[in-house]
Amino acid sequence: MHPAQSLILDPVTGWLSGAQHLPSGNHNARPNAEISLLVIHNISLPPGEFATGMVEALFTNQLPVAAHPYFAGIAHLKVSAHFFIHRTGAITQFVSCLDRAWHAGLSEFEGRDNCNDFSLGIELEGVDDQAYSDAQYQSLNLLVNELIQHYPMITAQRICGHSDIAPERKTDPGPAFIWQYLQAKQHGEIS
Repeated sequence: MHPAQSLILDPVTGWLSGAQHLPSGNHNARPNAEISLLVIHNISLPPGEFATGMVEALFTNQLPVAAHPYFAGIAHLKVSAHFFIHRTGAITQFVSCLDRAWHAGLSEFEGRDNCNDFSLGIELEGVDDQAYSDAQYQSLNLLVNELIQHYPMITAQRICGHSDIAPERKTDPGPAFIWQYLQAKQHGEIS
């Protein structure tokens, strides 16, 4: 998907048109909790290497352990996110928004734990201390604003980094992420 293309979420299926669909088995039914939080992460595999296809392999339980020494320590993980935004701005969706992706782990937001229960996870291809691409910010803004239209409990104040909900464990999206580039429009706001 090119960042300028439109993104449309199907509220019945929870899948986004304009994104590549690569379903992951690493999810389960969302408990009776309304989606009210967006969590922004970063990931690259091996760390600091981009466009390797290994993030997709990890999220679909197909990581080739022998391909890199780092993979031996993570191959056992059962993780996923709803969305992954590549350096090019292309978006891959792994889990329906209706389901609970396994992205946040042990986490808490405003006194509520288990953030996976009520959040959507967006992974940016990157590392904490390297600038994200303009195309990623463009796609992130398109995606966030499409999601806000369907999940009105998500406001600009309810978009956070992984480091905000798991500060003892996580540092992403890191100091390289420029929060001012995120332009979340409130539900119903005219573009």
